Order: sequence, then structure tokens, then C-alpha cells
Amino acid sequence: MPLTFDVRIYAIEFRKDRPKPHRVRWLVGTQKHSKSYAIKAQADGRRSELMSALRRGEQFDEELGLPVSEIRAARQRVTWYEHTRAFIDRKWAAAPAKSRKNYADALATITPALLRDVPGRPSAPVLRRALYGWAYNRNRWDETPPADIAAALAWVERNSVGIAELETAYVVRQALDALALKLDGTRAAAKTATRKRACLSDVLNLALEQGYFSTPVNPLSAIRWKAPKSVEEVDPESVVNPRQMRQLLAAVREQGSRGRHLEAFFGCLYHAAMRPAEASALKRTHCHLPVDGWGELTLRGGVVRAGRGWTNDGRAHEDRHLKARAVRDSRVVPIPPHFVRLLREHIDAHGVAPDGRLFRTERGGLLQETGYGEVWARARAQALGEDDAASLLARRPYDLRHAGVSFWLSSGVDPVEVARRAGHSVAVLLRVYAKVLAHTRERSNVLIDAALREWNEPG
Repeated sequence: MPLTFDVRIYAIEFRKDRPKPHRVRWLVGTQKHSKSYAIKAQADGRRSELMSALRRGEQFDEELGLPVSEIRAARQRVTWYEHTRAFIDRKWAAAPAKSRKNYADALATITPALLRDVPGRPSAPVLRRALYGWAYNRNRWDETPPADIAAALAWVERNSVGIAELETAYVVRQALDALALKLDGTRAAAKTATRKRACLSDVLNLALEQGYFSTPVNPLSAIRWKAPKSVEEVDPESVVNPRQMRQLLAAVREQGSRGRHLEAFFGCLYHAAMRPAEASALKRTHCHLPVDGWGELTLRGGVVRAGRGWTNDGRAHEDRHLKARAVRDSRVVPIPPHFVRLLREHIDAHGVAPDGRLFRTERGGLLQETGYGEVWARARAQALGEDDAASLLARRPYDLRHAGVSFWLSSGVDPVEVARRAGHSVAVLLRVYAKVLAHTRERSNVLIDAALREWNEPG
């Protein structure tokens, strides 16, 4: 916001045959500004306002042409609701569908806590539908909402706190406390609360950028607030070993035609440490599968389910680039000979989809989490003993990725190479797999002890 004291205000100009013939003109720095009025008294009033600000020694904004006091007053009138809608509008085009959905979820959780306590408040379910499904879904802004939703949104617009009120610690804490709870009032999962707090921080950073706060500091930085504790580390109890993995894949194969089709899919999660979204998008052209020896999979993206209401084209799924990578980046993962053979057998038996995908539904569509999740649950119950089936061991298909990375680490593969194959940064790898690495260090210590004893023996 370029400010200056260099302001010149001219006499009112009269322009004949204009709907608004009376024009106020003024110069701020090198920028010319003007405002036209139908009635001379209105023009006189506006010129007097500008002159009063100039006499008070106020600075003017060169681009807007307004005195600082007017800019501050206008910004004080912006509400939390107005600002969050502007935030959604600004983020929407560049955001993936899943991120759009997450923004809406976070803001629909926080906004009810930042509404004034006045009569007529909509019920919690209606308020949730209005905010999540309409106010913060940019795709629906041109649609006409049902009457109850429209009434709820009108009430929210009238009763939202001002964005400037979030400079107050008490108000910010209300927002933080709200995002830490689920809709039923119970404690939210740590990752969910952390994700929503990040959205709140982004919203307040934009407000800071827009000049809505009196100090150049994000109000969140002044709040001592503890998020629910998050467990990022992989639990070794959830990690299968190669023998157990063979048993599980055999059990998958026995789950009928759908199981036989998904055996190689689950193999990708373990042997290539792929995310399910990456395996769902794997194509024949991404696979180098020699008759003998090791092969390679070149991963270029994933397919993420977000819902039809959040994508640009109305599809339930969205093609995305690799997580935490540039748009056209790729990741090459070597795969062992026995898994190369399994993929070759899969392609021979099932072919590929018209677009080259290896894995698909019976109708050729994209794999659904519910579908392959059911197969995995049945195979797991069949392959594991009663105690293991009741444990954390490979409870989710995603646990196979963790198991694959853990096996690489325990096999002695350099963590830098493991991070590259898994698509992690080294820092994330060391944090998430800390318990696995601790076990690996114990084995390394035993080997070092043995070597030292050998050298210490009398020659």
C-alpha cells in the first residue's frame, strides 16, 4: 500500500450533458483520481471529506486515492464470512479438488464459532449444509440454493464477526477450539485438527496481506494452543513381513475374480511402496517388465477421489501429479523379479483398460476404496490367525506401503535411496519410520559389537 502526503485536490468540475455532471478530481502522488455525482451538494460533501483528511495530515494511498482513515474504516467492516468467501474464490482455480473439499470442511467447522449469539440462528445440521455445500463450494455459487439454505446463509452474512476481531486472542481461541472438535462434539483426530489449523492460518495470512490487522503479525502466532497429539510414526505392529505378505496375497487371490484382479494391485503397495492412488493410475507404458531380472515402474501421478461437486469436470475422481512433486515429475521404483513375473501374469490374464490402466473395476472404471477394501478385509481375516486379525497388522491396504518401506530399511538400504523410491523427503522418512529405524540401529549395534569383539581377541 504506497502511502504519500503529496496530495492535491482540485475544484469541482461541471460537465454538461452528463448523467453525473459534477466531478471531484484529486491527485495522489502521480496518480489521478476522480468521482462523479448527480447533485452538486454530493460532490461538495465528498470534496470536503478529502480536504478534511488532508488538513488532519493524513497520508493517502496512491493506488486507491483514499485517506488512510477511510481505508481502515472500510476494512473494519469486512466480516469473517466475506473474507473466507474471498479466500475460497482466490484459492479455487489452482487448488486440487481434494484441497477444495478440505478448505470447505475446515471453514464450515470454524465459521459457526465466529457468529454472533443472536436470535434466529439456524440449526447445526442446516448451518453445516449451507456452509460446506454452498458457501464454500465455488462450483455452486451460480446455483440457487433451497429456501432453508438461502435463509441460513443470509443469517450468517448478517451475523459474522468482523475479520479485524480476530486480532483478539479470545476470538482466535474460539476458532481453534472449534476446529479441534468433530460435529458430534468429540475430539477430532490430530491430523484433522492440524489440517484445519493450517487452513485457518492461511486465511489469516491473507487477511494480513489485505491490511485488515493493525499489526503485521498473524494473530495465531500469539496464541498458546496445543493441538491434539498426532502419531506420525509407523507402528511396527502394523508392518507385515515378506512371509506374511505372501500369505495375504495368496488369500487375496482366493477371493474370486475380483481378488485375482487385485492381487497385483496390493503387490504394488508392498513391493513398490506405492500409494493406492498411484497404483490405481498405473499404466502399461509405465512398466518395464523384462523376462528375467529386476524391472522398473515409472510413477507419474495418481487418481484421487474427491466427489463430483468439487472437480472442474464433474467427475468423482481427479488425476493428480505425484504428491509433493512438480507437475510433470516422475519417480522410478525398481521391483524384484518375482513381482515382475506377477505383473506380467496379471497383464496376460486381465489385459489393460482402454487408457492403459492395469487395475480397474469389472466395468473398466476406476478402482474404489470400498471395493478393494472389502477384498482386503476378507483376505486378511482368512490369512491371519485370530490374534493377528484382531491386531493392527496390515489393517489397512495403505499399511502395505509402510511395510514395503520398512522392509527396505531393515534390509540395509540407504535411507536416502529409500526416501527416493518412496517419494518422501529424507526428513519425513526419518520422522515417520523412526521406530523402524531404531530397530535397524539395534541390529547394526549387534553387528558392530561382534566385529569389535573379533578385533579385540588376542592375535
